[in-house]
Amino acid sequence: MSNGEENSIGGRVKRYAQVSTAVGGLAARLAGERVFGIKLDRGRHAGELKAALGGLKGPLMKVAQIMSTIPDALPQEYAIELAQLQANAPQMGWAFVKRRMAAELGPDWQKRFASFGQEASAAASLGQVHRATGHDGRLLACKLQYPDMTSVVEADLRQLRLIFGIYKRYDPSIDTSNIHAEISDRLREELDYLRESKQMRLYAHMLRDEDGVHVPEVVPELTTKRLLTMTWLEGSRILDFSEADQETRDTLAYNMFRAWYVPFYYYGVIHGDPHLGNYTVRPDLGINLLDFGAIRVFPPSFVKGVIDLYRALQTEDKELAAEAYRSWGFNDLKPEVMEVLNIWAGFVYAPLLEDRKRMIQETNSGLYGREVAERVHRELRRVGGVSPPREFVLMDRAAIGLGSVFLHLKAEINWYRLFHDMIGDFDVEELTRRQTEALRAVDLPAAI
Repeated sequence: MSNGEENSIGGRVKRYAQVSTAVGGLAARLAGERVFGIKLDRGRHAGELKAALGGLKGPLMKVAQIMSTIPDALPQEYAIELAQLQANAPQMGWAFVKRRMAAELGPDWQKRFASFGQEASAAASLGQVHRATGHDGRLLACKLQYPDMTSVVEADLRQLRLIFGIYKRYDPSIDTSNIHAEISDRLREELDYLRESKQMRLYAHMLRDEDGVHVPEVVPELTTKRLLTMTWLEGSRILDFSEADQETRDTLAYNMFRAWYVPFYYYGVIHGDPHLGNYTVRPDLGINLLDFGAIRVFPPSFVKGVIDLYRALQTEDKELAAEAYRSWGFNDLKPEVMEVLNIWAGFVYAPLLEDRKRMIQETNSGLYGREVAERVHRELRRVGGVSPPREFVLMDRAAIGLGSVFLHLKAEINWYRLFHDMIGDFDVEELTRRQTEALRAVDLPAAI
């Protein structure tokens, strides 16, 4: 498809016809399996759905990736296929890029750079990245948003609601309304590159003492709501290190752990998208964080609940566990529902409860957490279901996504010591103070 066709109304209609056909087919086949007992070849149909979504440029593909990592949001066959989707969208051509850049920086925009690459160096779900050079000699990365993405996001969110509705009819044990609300709010935020630039500055502040983690610098005079310009950070794909020696792989896992959880336990902020394209590895094994769209700020009480649940599992304190769940928004918890939630919590916390070096998951499963998620799903169905609080969408994505990276690296670390070093002097009032000061410094709103 040409750039002109792709950005035309006809191209967009074609795009949604493609998705609607795939989603409609899913609805019909799931209904046939449930109502008429027709045997559904889920594996084959999941492949068809991935093929339909994989050809798209836009956030629905990103949503599919997120969905694949949320336990129980999709049947296993669909999760496996959708997890393979990558953000390799078709490029905007040079003529189109020039028009878009002129719309953001004015007709003389090229004079504001010493050089600007005509070919995109990377593609994402909402835009594409061009390499450039500033007049001060710095190498720059310019992330330019695709046209009319606001309407595309809203259309995709309607499709997502349809997909959730189909799945709820198929299996009502998980109420997906909060999941949809959270994904909707975060995707809308990602459209605002000025907000993302603030979030990038927030991460630079929170990780300023971490030698193994690096954040680009924002170039504010070349940044708008639809164009984000930052310094270029060189690095290699983490997949290139899967066969490195154990010490190298463990160092990468350590730096990844610090990159995600120093902001959470010290500031109540999580990076909810540990997608392989969002970070690279430096020659000294430091991690470059490259994308700051999917960021979630939590109330300090939520972070306290995470640590309280850990303590509850350590000491088998049922009342403290119940208090932790209540602080997250689980209301009217029956004892049997809490027991099921503890199965999932026990899995997530397991590496942190043993004072020894170990892999993040010591089973033969190739998908981090999938076997446990299926068991939890079955048990929730038995005891009447649950409505997960919306905060769990990005928390689960971070935990499952990072767990998958650690599994891929075959990292063997004393996760217990790493975690205790981080939370040893945890004080919820001190976290509140740090969070307030950090958000105020970059002009971001407080936790929702």
